[in-house]
Amino acid sequence: QVQLAESGGGSVQAGGSLRLSCTASGIIVRTNAVDWYRQVPGNQREYVAGINRYGVPTYADSVKGRFTISRDITKNTVFLQMNSLTPEDTASYYCKSTTFWGQGTWVTVSS
Repeated sequence: QVQLAESGGGSVQAGGSLRLSCTASGIIVRTNAVDWYRQVPGNQREYVAGINRYGVPTYADSVKGRFTISRDITKNTVFLQMNSLTPEDTASYYCKSTTFWGQGTWVTVSS
């Protein structure tokens, strides 16, 4: 059974940082791409960042230079380091691998 568990969300002031984690079970991070998405209620889910099975990262233009995606193969976990956060980053953040999604972790950035 595949499970993706996000953690690390919370509330932070603008300019602050958070690190999200996506811990996978039933699927191997080393051989599968893992992506981060985010969604604000009433809006479509949008792509944030991804890391492919070779460890190569990609980013949405809106987060490039502020967010960093990485992985720890030994922990089967993918991280999203978010710096210089703005209120526009407020959303529920989800990780996805193949066709599986996590339950999301909420991030609130106050001005």
